[in-house]
Amino acid sequence: MSQENQTMVTEFYFSDFPQFEKGSLLFFIPLLLIYVFIIVGNFMIFFAVQLHARLHNPMYNFISFFSFLEMWYTTVTIPKMLSNIVSKEKTISFIGCLLQMYFFHSLGVTEALVLTVMAIDRYIAICHPLRYATIMTPRLCIQLSAGSSIFGFLMLLPEIVWISTLPFCGPNQIHQLFCDFEPVLRLACTDTSMILIEDVIHAISILTSVCIITLSYLRIIVVILRIPSGKSRQKAFSTCAAHITIFFLFFGSVTLMYLHFSVTFPPLLDKVIALMFAVLAPLFNPIIYSLRNKDMKDAIKKILCSWGFTVATLKAALWPDKEA
Repeated sequence: MSQENQTMVTEFYFSDFPQFEKGSLLFFIPLLLIYVFIIVGNFMIFFAVQLHARLHNPMYNFISFFSFLEMWYTTVTIPKMLSNIVSKEKTISFIGCLLQMYFFHSLGVTEALVLTVMAIDRYIAICHPLRYATIMTPRLCIQLSAGSSIFGFLMLLPEIVWISTLPFCGPNQIHQLFCDFEPVLRLACTDTSMILIEDVIHAISILTSVCIITLSYLRIIVVILRIPSGKSRQKAFSTCAAHITIFFLFFGSVTLMYLHFSVTFPPLLDKVIALMFAVLAPLFNPIIYSLRNKDMKDAIKKILCSWGFTVATLKAALWPDKEA
């Protein structure tokens, strides 16, 4: 087909969402509740760290930054999923699809880098405790967080620019829950062998982070096992347990999503993996970091109590007891 006779695609259609009449509310309500919980939970963690001086240290600053990223990471995809569930159109513009891919993956890469930095932070804290304060200075923490963000958002830019130059002339049906590289590239009316190069780039970046984090935690475990005091050993393990759990959740779903190369999953399993990657993994972040950490739980309780006191004070001021 000649370039002149091609009708260029201006929007994509998410074909795998159920029609509203076919019980889509059964999907809409749980997804909405999960999204609200993710936003509120990460919001509480973020502000707990910012408002309590006891949590002003590198570990909690990185947790706070990770929670901040999680709020935006899920906001890139879940609201559009909710809209597609209840909408009859279930479409997204070409530009909207490019932006969703860019921000979703840029935030994802930034989160992977932050998790890597957190592993290195724990390695220095446990393996080199006497040098920790001089190495992990507040200035370095800011530089590491900013550097992770800058690298994460610059890394994906060339790929998105390249995709924006490809011709899309139909079909326009995306067989996925959100815009992602592979399902979108398969719709291009040109040679898509670049998919393999894109897979290799993703694999290298993912495996690099996984290797650094794995080596850091293996070294940490070896050092912890050498601690003579059982109580100190348990405290050190408890500190790292939440980080290791988040590491397995995040990179486990990433591996299933992007390191299968030519292996083709059944359509339903492909959607389940995407849902785990974009929704379920972020769901456990506020649960793990708040329930497994006493300082974080205490800080969140103080915030809730202060908010409750504020609400009660406002209620008493606005609606005084008339019986008095």
